[in-house]
Amino acid sequence: MAATPQKPAAAQQPATATPRRKASRHRGEGQWAAGHFTPLNGNEQVKKDDDGLNVRTRIETIYSKRGFDSIDPSDLRGRMRWWGLYTQRKPGIDGGKTAILEPEELDDSYFMLRVRIDGGALTTGQLRVIGEISQEFARGTADVTDRQNVQYHWIRIEDVPEIWNRLEAVGLSTVTACGDTPRVMIGSPVAGIAEDEIIDGTPALEEMKRRVLGNKAYSNLPRKFKTAISGSPVLDVVHEINDVAFVGVEHPEHGPGFDLWVGGGLSTNPKLGVRLNAWVPIEDVPDVYEGVISIFRDYGYRRLRNRARLKFLVADWGAEKFRQVLEDEYLKRKLTDGPAPAEPVSRWRDHIGVHRQKDGRFYVGFAPRVGRVDGTTLTKIADVAEAHGSGRVRTTVEQKMIILDVEESQVESLVESLEALDLSARPSPFRRGTMACTGIEFCKLAIVETKARGASLIDELERRMPEFDEPITINLNGCPNACARIQVADIGLKGQLVLNDRGEQVEGYQVHLGGALGLEAGFGRKVRGLKVTADELPDYIERVLGRFQAEREDGERFASWVGRASEEALS
Repeated sequence: MAATPQKPAAAQQPATATPRRKASRHRGEGQWAAGHFTPLNGNEQVKKDDDGLNVRTRIETIYSKRGFDSIDPSDLRGRMRWWGLYTQRKPGIDGGKTAILEPEELDDSYFMLRVRIDGGALTTGQLRVIGEISQEFARGTADVTDRQNVQYHWIRIEDVPEIWNRLEAVGLSTVTACGDTPRVMIGSPVAGIAEDEIIDGTPALEEMKRRVLGNKAYSNLPRKFKTAISGSPVLDVVHEINDVAFVGVEHPEHGPGFDLWVGGGLSTNPKLGVRLNAWVPIEDVPDVYEGVISIFRDYGYRRLRNRARLKFLVADWGAEKFRQVLEDEYLKRKLTDGPAPAEPVSRWRDHIGVHRQKDGRFYVGFAPRVGRVDGTTLTKIADVAEAHGSGRVRTTVEQKMIILDVEESQVESLVESLEALDLSARPSPFRRGTMACTGIEFCKLAIVETKARGASLIDELERRMPEFDEPITINLNGCPNACARIQVADIGLKGQLVLNDRGEQVEGYQVHLGGALGLEAGFGRKVRGLKVTADELPDYIERVLGRFQAEREDGERFASWVGRASEEALS
């Protein structure tokens, strides 16, 4: 096993940096490893002044006792994210004001709180506590996100210490769920149980968590850092759009292990991750992970916030140099060359439906509407699972959930019990494939509404196109930041204000068509001038899917058809 990567001497940021000449773009991008610790932008100054992990003490001893108005602004809009807290959007502020109001004008006195669920793994006891906290402290809110987390809203600062106590009593946490930190580590929700699994990444994921969570060596990164690991042949962790990803592969000489990817990410400057052509045995995954995250910490671009993600460094260096630096400076050894992942075994990657486990029992995946559930529903899911002999549930990166370890004799009863909760294990393609970000209801960056729009869109498309049975993904995002992965959806909808046929400014969407992940990964096509009002959305999607059905070749995917269709057919 390789030695744990050490932080280079150049990366040890001094408490008081030696005065230097003003750094220019040509001298570096604020990279610590190049000795560029100044000048600091506002975010870097906040992190230098105090590590974000330290804010917990102030929350527990000061802010929760004195209330919202006592919170220091640098903590409120900065360091509190290190513990999963963002202020939510003040009600009644329309999307046209999102970009013009000051942060304090957008801030409500309530918080979003994100519970990290690494690998999507929960016991029914943990799920019940999440549901109970939602009911008691979050006005019932509890959305399942596309990174396997659960997000609360309406959280009061006074209640945060008690929420932490209850979560931590059952082994859950909000540590570095947000901020310039190692975010939740997404993993295959059927790790260790699926019949067709190449390799179970759970031991590596647990060791990665042990090494980095709450570790101040990794609590001041240039920006957020997203991690994925899966040994599933359905490629179920959107590995192409993570900062680092370990993808299960079978090496012809060494057996099962992981293919290493780096530098993926979406937002306003999307980039797909690149393979380093390196095969990593499971026992070496934590070392390689620490090496990659350390490169980001030491060489990442800190001067400009909009260039601070790892994807920009990878784009500038290329895969060959990145691998060389990883091997020479951090691992101190060479990595083994390896194969690329095989073609996905399914066009759906969400594990919805009934599937046999390797132990002969079954797991059942089911679909909430666009990830929107509530505390009462979560506690009922825990009850239903336990009533059918299960003590384990999972969340997925598609805003779905799974109940594990169900005996064959209990499967049909479980499916019926879920249906009674409006949680379908046999959903339509529209319910199965539609996801949405938080939207303007709570998000300070959003311009339009998404959750309710997505839920109503599902109902309308099911009514209009009941026979449609092709895999289709429809992703709604409230702003350009792509939290709902619009660029890699069959139909990606980026929220913005548009003009209707009467010349009025209304909520609407820019349309991206034909995006995909998998071995044919690519970003969606934008048709010139194609924007759709929110009210026109069902008509537009019905129209474009109807044309797809009429023009498609035998077995052709929607994304492939989009690639050759005329702009008229897509409008």
